Amino acid sequence: MASPLENPRLPIIDITPCLDSTASNSSERAAVSKALHDACVEYGFFYLDISKYAEPGEPEELARLAREFFFLPQEEKDKISLRLQDQARGYARLNENVTNGKADNHEGIDFYRPVENPDKSKTLCGENQWPTIPTFQEKYERWVEKMKKLGMIVMEAMANGLGLSEEEWKELRGQVDQSFWILRIIGYPPLPNDYDGFSCGAHRDYGCLTFLCADPTRSALQVFLRKSGHTVAGGSGLPDEHGGEEGLWIDADPIPGCIVCNIGDMWEIWTNGLYKSTLHRVVHRGANYRCCPGVARLPRRPCRFPFFFEPNFDAKVKPLTTALTQTGAAKYKPAVFGDHLLSKVNTNFVSDSDGPRGRY
Repeated sequence: MASPLENPRLPIIDITPCLDSTASNSSERAAVSKALHDACVEYGFFYLDISKYAEPGEPEELARLAREFFFLPQEEKDKISLRLQDQARGYARLNENVTNGKADNHEGIDFYRPVENPDKSKTLCGENQWPTIPTFQEKYERWVEKMKKLGMIVMEAMANGLGLSEEEWKELRGQVDQSFWILRIIGYPPLPNDYDGFSCGAHRDYGCLTFLCADPTRSALQVFLRKSGHTVAGGSGLPDEHGGEEGLWIDADPIPGCIVCNIGDMWEIWTNGLYKSTLHRVVHRGANYRCCPGVARLPRRPCRFPFFFEPNFDAKVKPLTTALTQTGAAKYKPAVFGDHLLSKVNTNFVSDSDGPRGRY
């Protein structure tokens, strides 16, 4: 039998006990919090069982809508191009997104929390552009509201797992209670054998929590697990700054009733490095066009729709006192989330004048 080191797998955590904070199941909620803490320390990634929170048919319907959009003629998809708005909200063509200097073999639509007084001349200050497909906006906005609520539930459970006091949790909650959320809907055609890049190159998420719904395609989403004594072969796809790290890529294959969850840079700062924002990538070499789960009359076209539960735009993120007592002196400088986000979004896509720029 293979040892856990030889065949590592991300943990599965059932969030059900935390869905009703008034229920008399404190021991079960504490167990969830501990499991989240352990997963964040060891992996930075885990499966979240939401089978009691979301109906299975809901992501299937969202998948159908996404697939319908990606099968539209190119000129129809371009009608909501991000270039028509603030260079962030809208549709990006295949290979327009860049990671580590190489074009990613995917296309997608990006949505952000609406802002007051939109101004498309300023990055992130424009308006979301929705496909005109019937019920598309309505159903995805419903999913956004559900994920926002889930984000706060998971944040509180993680705060308990870290051992925050009531006062510290109140302070942390105040940094995410107006989450500057992001929703991406991404479609992946099969990678050509000679393609110089990935479906999505190795990167770390730069926010707070990511909730990912994906289709049943196996061996596509991969997570980099740091392990001493494991040398990644050349051409591993690690960013230059991580090229010397020891570890291995493990698959995060979809599990029915679960979403894949990972932490971003802000949790690494809050915990002073106790929790790590983990590298991950997408390598889709199957014959299908990768999308979310569900059966549609259209050909199978794989995509995924990650929801990013982020801090408030103006949140000043710094190591928490409880984390400092566990890790020692502060290793991270405070960061304003909105500034951190802008520094990333401004280099997300291929520039017509300057050539490719890196998203991560």
